[in-house]
Amino acid sequence: MLDLQTINNLDTKSVGYFRFKQFGNEYLLTNETGEYVFLPENNFKEFLTGKLDSKSENFQELLNKSFLKDKNYLANAVLKYRERYHFLKFGPSLHIVVVTLRCNHKCIYCHASAGSSEDKGLDMDLATAKKVVDTIFLTTNDAICIEFQGGEPLLNWPVVKFIISYAAEKNKLEKKNLIFRLVSNFSLMDEEKMKFLMDNEVYFCTSLDGDEETHNYNRIYTEGNSYQNAVNWIKKINAEYEEVNKGKKKNYYRVGALITVTKKTLASYKEVIDTYLELGFKSIYLRYLYPYGFARQAKEKIWYTVDEYVDFYKKSLDYILAKNYQGQLFYENMAATYLRKILDQEEPHNLDMRSPCGAVIGQLSYNYNGDVYTCDDSRSLSRLGDETFKLGNIKQNTFSELVNNSLCKSMCVASCTNGLPGHNESVYQPYWGACPVYNYCLSGNIFPAMKENFKWQIDEQILDYIFEKLKDKKNKDIFKEWCKASRPRAKYE
Repeated sequence: MLDLQTINNLDTKSVGYFRFKQFGNEYLLTNETGEYVFLPENNFKEFLTGKLDSKSENFQELLNKSFLKDKNYLANAVLKYRERYHFLKFGPSLHIVVVTLRCNHKCIYCHASAGSSEDKGLDMDLATAKKVVDTIFLTTNDAICIEFQGGEPLLNWPVVKFIISYAAEKNKLEKKNLIFRLVSNFSLMDEEKMKFLMDNEVYFCTSLDGDEETHNYNRIYTEGNSYQNAVNWIKKINAEYEEVNKGKKKNYYRVGALITVTKKTLASYKEVIDTYLELGFKSIYLRYLYPYGFARQAKEKIWYTVDEYVDFYKKSLDYILAKNYQGQLFYENMAATYLRKILDQEEPHNLDMRSPCGAVIGQLSYNYNGDVYTCDDSRSLSRLGDETFKLGNIKQNTFSELVNNSLCKSMCVASCTNGLPGHNESVYQPYWGACPVYNYCLSGNIFPAMKENFKWQIDEQILDYIFEKLKDKKNKDIFKEWCKASRPRAKYE
């Protein structure tokens, strides 16, 4: 154990700023730039007191990773820090457009609090759609992703088509790096829609909660079999991509899928992962529940404890690693996001796991009626009559008024983990993010109450497990491959 005398003898002239945590007989150290090292206890004490052998491997690693001070210490640290947080200078790139709040599914965890499929008063009209696109193109970011969500966006197909066509035409002049993404349950997909979407290079994403039993339990669809419908279209769209790209050497785009882990999922982790593998997916994102929308009202059916989820996650990660040991590259997205921060000191475009988070500065959410929210999670609260995170309305406010709203500044402060109680002193501060909307739903405050924070407790234990795995070189080599595989690719590459 580290004794008080060693701490009092800290050599501040040679030792740079760091955080630490004990792992058995070793200590994990991290610094502001996201670098990490493991040190045996005796070397850790030598490092603290300036007595570490300057010719040792540990000394060189600590020096190269800015844990030890030299004449270039400050300049190198500042450069690394700026590179890591380069995203702060661009402005929002993800624009989530809710073309309708209607849905023909009744998912028990629905974050969007979707309305009846018959209520056409929840549809976006063409005039609002045009104004939304015009507003989106005012972003200072050279990259724009327009993501269609709902409800079920295909219930308002004419407006989806209009936005794609209008934005593509507008971009001939604006020359932004424009992409489209459709998040759909595929229940209303047909050949004509698929062709239009593929011709316009729209990325497809659906929900797939694993095996058939688990998926249909979570995603209730009274008009058919939700699982079979999603799987059929995944296979059909992927086959079409394969046909279009036949003979090309480059990898081509495939349908993306998201899973929401509920209590039903916990015992079926192997079946869930096997389903993704059998369908040709290269990854899975084992997202835990957030307290939004209908999920807040279905706790008995879907919720679990922190320990139950962490046990599920560890078993799942071990199972996925076993597949990789056998030569099959397949990764878990939450782990891959953390690993890119840990191994590459980069900040992936995962807005929920960023510090500061993606609210306003990374994304905006446009509701069917033109209301604009800091993010899509915050938009979901409006169905419950809570407009805490509403920035304004595109019919009444300019783009500048929306993004310069004082709420934007509050979201940035509340999600910047450097300074947040519980986060700031943690060895994992460089890696995790905070979600003000999550904290608000949990405690009525955008700043986290750490002891009771379900998300914080899960994230900490996941990072514990990832770092334990990183100590094994075989795992570290696999994790490096996950980092490469999870980086965004060019369109259809």
